[in-house]
Amino acid sequence: FARYKVDAVAARLKALGLPRPRRVLDFGCGIGNSPPHLRAAFPDAAIVGLVVSEKSLAVARQRFPGVADFQQYPGGADMPVEPGFDLVFSACVFHHIEPAEHVALFAGLKRLMAPGAALTVFEHNPWNPVSRYIVATCPFNADAQLIAAPEFARRQRAAGFGKVDVAYTGFFPGPLKALRPLERAITCLPLAAQYYTLAKP
Repeated sequence: FARYKVDAVAARLKALGLPRPRRVLDFGCGIGNSPPHLRAAFPDAAIVGLVVSEKSLAVARQRFPGVADFQQYPGGADMPVEPGFDLVFSACVFHHIEPAEHVALFAGLKRLMAPGAALTVFEHNPWNPVSRYIVATCPFNADAQLIAAPEFARRQRAAGFGKVDVAYTGFFPGPLKALRPLERAITCLPLAAQYYTLAKP
């Protein structure tokens, strides 16, 4: 699933005619599932992974030495990294963060972005009953507060992003993965397991 998300973002950036990012930030990288795929998609990019948990940080560094610059993130809107990122990526992180903090966090991420950069954020789709069930029955998601895509996009616009597009993804589970190329034609249908926003300042 980590590779699936990164591949979707890489294809979207290419379709929009955006240049390959030179610096990539993985906000909330956890134990490092996404950085190897970000490295494969953008082999020349400098990748930084931010994570709150010291334990997760240690695991990420041990699993993928040299793949990314893994750093601890103390929380809050002030990020401990230099600005100038061409792509800010985040996968299923914000439903663990208090909704009242989202706008300030998006504003903080926006300050880290280079001119012409993109912010892309994946979240579970609360309009999909299977997603709701999986989240509700997973102990790791005990604190989860799922966010509908229109509201999530509104919070990004409130943080100063001028354009926010929504694409739904994850229509076909593993046994039906042969059908996944069809998703590009139905990303506007709010039925998928997840969605992602692509926001530009």
